[in-house]
Amino acid sequence: MAVTGVGGADNPSRLERRKHRTRSSLVRAGQQLLAEGRTSVSVLDITNLADVGNGSFYNHFASKDELFEAAVLAVLDDHGAVMDSLTADLPDPAEAFTQSFRLTGRLHRRFPQMSRVVVNRGIGMASADAGLIPRARRDIEAAVRAQRFDAEDVDVAVAIVAGAALSLAVLLHAEPERDDASTTDQVTKHVLRSLGVVDSEIARLLALPLPELT
Repeated sequence: MAVTGVGGADNPSRLERRKHRTRSSLVRAGQQLLAEGRTSVSVLDITNLADVGNGSFYNHFASKDELFEAAVLAVLDDHGAVMDSLTADLPDPAEAFTQSFRLTGRLHRRFPQMSRVVVNRGIGMASADAGLIPRARRDIEAAVRAQRFDAEDVDVAVAIVAGAALSLAVLLHAEPERDDASTTDQVTKHVLRSLGVVDSEIARLLALPLPELT
């Protein structure tokens, strides 16, 4: 007969849920600190912010650096999942790339903490395995194969995209009165030109309706 209750068979799953909640609280605290540029805090500061026991930190992370890395990766994973869900039905990789870049620019004001986490980590995000950049590489490579983009060196093209995306985020945070949609589309236009897209096609791509951000 299966034993449940205190010390019973259902406790492992309950314990796992509790561990997951604690880790999630620590990651959210790490994201908040990164967004605020406060990375020199103590572990006690982090656990107080997360509202978890101080000793529980090392059950999940070996160091503050490991926590901050996990916090950034969580943001990038969330962003990548959103972009994939919003562009998955687009058969044209040039359209998928354009939609993703335009949507990303509009997310900076919608989710400022998420955006500041990425901005405060800087250009190092260009080499991350999650988020916009690996998806941009995927779409650029597909668009080159389909003769939609003209990129002699995909690594250079990705570097241009990464620099433009980061600079756009910095600009939008520095100038809160600036219109994020029109500014994003201006930057997108220059990025597409760097990928060999002619102005008439750029105008068509920028005129496409964007899915609603929820």
